[in-house]
Amino acid sequence: MSLSKNTPVNNTKQRAVVICPGRGTYNKEELGYLQRLHSDKTEIISLIDDYRDRQGQVKVSELDNMENYNMRVHTAGENASALIYACALADYQAINQDEFDIVAVTGNSMGWYIALAVAEALAPKQAIELINTMGSMMTDGLVGGQMIYPIINDDWQIDNEKQQQVRQWLAQANQQSGCEVYVSINLGGYIVFGGNKLGLKALEALLPVVQDRYPMNLFNHAAFHTPLLKDISEQALAQLSADMFTTPKVPLIDGLGQVWQPYSCDTEQLYNYTLDTQVVAPYNFSKAIEVAIKEFAPDKLIILGPGATLGGAVAQSLISHQWLNLQTKADFIAQQKQNPFILAMGLTEQRRQVVK
Repeated sequence: MSLSKNTPVNNTKQRAVVICPGRGTYNKEELGYLQRLHSDKTEIISLIDDYRDRQGQVKVSELDNMENYNMRVHTAGENASALIYACALADYQAINQDEFDIVAVTGNSMGWYIALAVAEALAPKQAIELINTMGSMMTDGLVGGQMIYPIINDDWQIDNEKQQQVRQWLAQANQQSGCEVYVSINLGGYIVFGGNKLGLKALEALLPVVQDRYPMNLFNHAAFHTPLLKDISEQALAQLSADMFTTPKVPLIDGLGQVWQPYSCDTEQLYNYTLDTQVVAPYNFSKAIEVAIKEFAPDKLIILGPGATLGGAVAQSLISHQWLNLQTKADFIAQQKQNPFILAMGLTEQRRQVVK
């Protein structure tokens, strides 16, 4: 098509960093997400469904289509991981790339695997194989568990004294016989702990109850990103080959804040980071967000669905660096009303600003 003199040319794409969600993001409210928003994405959904069918597992389209949300079924690793991947990947494909220039991709925890797929470090067939394999590793029983606890005040500012005190309680819990508990994820204004049952119970007894809900044990979550998953890492390295990985098309920011660049990525190292390092070592999502804003200077942060639970953690990370002069929760809310910096595709209003 030739352009006439009067045809507007859009040279003002907004720079966006895409953030991929983790395991806890497909909840009761998200039931039907694929069907409602992505009935046109038949190719990718069929690919995932066919793969799972061959494994003798419930198709993601069936899980999404269930009449009622079933906590035990929908949050089980072998179902949640593939279902969230399908929703997030479909959301990524719905981003209006005439409006947004995607300059980097990152994710939280399981969102790292989705980020690999979105950045095309894994082709679609390899992506579902890796995500489904990792999500199905503990079908016979979870290794340990996870618990979340806030280290912020009411203004969403990190309370350094509280953070130090929580770390002291963590050390104290580990001194008790048979207890193993670790920092699993740095999640904005929260710490997610991973440990064995004794360790989590000991730490829970030491942590004061906050907001009548924390410390909160995360249902159907294992001790991800801790040394307790060493056996899982070894199984993954034995089952999955480095040949699955290719260089990403878009820079990837991992859970250490490292950037994997398209032209200098060592795929063998990427494989080792993915199936070893981040499986057994803490995932620093806060650091990933810091690198995203400081290294890539985006105009927007786009959080893929399903759900929008990562918005708070991202906002708290922005506040901790006073990004866009944000210093409090109130500042962030005002900014979002006026000119949102975070666009969560799981929220209808914000989604409209992202999709074609």
